[in-house]
Amino acid sequence: MMDVYVTGAGIVSAIGLGKQATLDALKNRSSGLAPIRYLKTSHAALPVGEVKYSNDEMREMLRFQPEEATIRSSLLGILAADEAIRQARLENRDAALRVAFISGITVGGMDQVEEMYGDFIGNDTKNGYIALIDCGACTEQIADYFGGFRMVSTIVTACSSSANAVMLGADLLREGRADIVVAGGCECLSRYHVNGFNTLMILDREICRPFDRNRAGINLGEGAGYIVMESAETANRRGVRPIGKISGYYNACDAYHQTASSPDGLGAYLAMQGAIDRAGLQPGDIDYINAHGTGTPNNDLTEGLAVMRLFGEQPPPLASVKTYTGHTTSAAGSLEAIISLLALEHDFMPVQLNFRDRIEEHSFSPVTDPHHAHPLRHILSNSFGFGGNNSAIVFSKMRETVSSSSFKS
Repeated sequence: MMDVYVTGAGIVSAIGLGKQATLDALKNRSSGLAPIRYLKTSHAALPVGEVKYSNDEMREMLRFQPEEATIRSSLLGILAADEAIRQARLENRDAALRVAFISGITVGGMDQVEEMYGDFIGNDTKNGYIALIDCGACTEQIADYFGGFRMVSTIVTACSSSANAVMLGADLLREGRADIVVAGGCECLSRYHVNGFNTLMILDREICRPFDRNRAGINLGEGAGYIVMESAETANRRGVRPIGKISGYYNACDAYHQTASSPDGLGAYLAMQGAIDRAGLQPGDIDYINAHGTGTPNNDLTEGLAVMRLFGEQPPPLASVKTYTGHTTSAAGSLEAIISLLALEHDFMPVQLNFRDRIEEHSFSPVTDPHHAHPLRHILSNSFGFGGNNSAIVFSKMRETVSSSSFKS
């Protein structure tokens, strides 16, 4: 099968705007979790991973006109996609190239609909915002900002949405249906969002503790992440150098429960095993696992059991970055894909913050020491969604997958 390379990446989250800010925060072990600042909610004391810009500030950065309706998810998505597109040098691309845009999201424009619905009932002045509630409308608003996409599509599979968008994008390239794909996802916080997870009683009132014996739930977050993918041939023709490779990926839906994973982590195990197999690797080739690691009793226990089933009693170093960014739900897969690529490029392991005691059923503890014995070559990144929609992607370092001389400067 054709190799899929990443030639651009863009990210925004609670720990910063752009890859450099993200890298600095991860290396300095600086969390972005804090009480709610921008969202109007009675749960303002909850710690969340909120992006540190207001909607007005982001609109000004992106030069939207006052009369143009925008939603927070779109603003986050445009900021992230812009960084990716610029790095991949797609701003002034050849019109003959078939470029697709695939985006994962679940909340859509709910944040603005909550604010505008009262006016919508009484008059027509806010119809532009109401029309953006649909997840596909958010994707189209981001795509329209840049223009020139031959295909635009939306993936909605809860917290695996953007991982599945990346996987669909890779399939489009391998099937010859696109020359370049910009894929990822975005998600903003909303009252609907916060209240829903609060009703499920899985929000931690303190900073979350993934893989800790005394973990108590999720800290929600928001953000966006997009990557540009293409073949070696297309990258060479355009004169761009890849920053990493997508070696393998797999989705497995165990459909055990609407909001819980199966007790033995079957879906997680199948997704990880499938991704490694498709990469042509062995479990021992994986140097680090970017765990889904939400901090809930159910997820962390079952994900850990799945890891032990696949890797044995001494699995690779494993950690969750959700103590930095919060759980960015639909954006988590692509946002953490970019963190995985940064870890490979700069040869460091994001460590687990806020860990104290190992889960009794686990043979391992998450990694808390950033030092490692050998260079990172392959990272496995997990993203699991409600309904048992489990996705895993293997990212590989460029120098381990292809000679640098294969690509033009």
